[in-house]
Amino acid sequence: MPISTKWLARKLQRGDAVLDSYKPLKLIAGLGNPGVKYARNRHNVGFMILNHLAHAEGAEFNRQRFNAQLTEIKFDDERVLLLKPQTYMNLSGSAVGKLAAFYRISRTDVMVVYDDLDLPLGKIRLRANGSSGGHHGMESIINTLGGSDIPRLRIGIGRPDPDQDVGHVLGNFSDEEQSSVDDVLKRAENALRVWVKEGIVRAMNQYNANEQ
Repeated sequence: MPISTKWLARKLQRGDAVLDSYKPLKLIAGLGNPGVKYARNRHNVGFMILNHLAHAEGAEFNRQRFNAQLTEIKFDDERVLLLKPQTYMNLSGSAVGKLAAFYRISRTDVMVVYDDLDLPLGKIRLRANGSSGGHHGMESIINTLGGSDIPRLRIGIGRPDPDQDVGHVLGNFSDEEQSSVDDVLKRAENALRVWVKEGIVRAMNQYNANEQ
């Protein structure tokens, strides 16, 4: 979905345009649903990853722009914008598309982090491109950005009962699962650092091989 110059002009006039004095080189979007009642849901593991990453860098999501919570961090000389859409999962592309258009961030410089039923709990998987795999948040981003060459980090939440997918993804991680979640937060953080500094191929080679 193209972003019009009139829309950008309105943002400039309202003061929404300037987040900082530079353009972020990379954008990491963690997907989830806004609100306290969804905070511990398996479907919100993308938010959890970004919260963990921001905390590790001493950053806070203290800016609200483009229907998203934002913060900025820096890995060595690489500047990165972290984004948590507040549009609910199925409309994630709206926030990601507007931000990417404003900062002229290419699809290959956008990393999307989200849950995956088809991966066992605690597993992570990086891909440079591909379909949404039925994930509506990723599907929204692909449609909005106009292509599927978007790096993504999928976080396994398992599928214990194929007939209960909705209840599973919108359910909270159990106390028994929390140790696996804590471990995956750290591994996902490290994988994202490698992607920012060394690219998607290096990140896939390093982390996918260890997830077999």
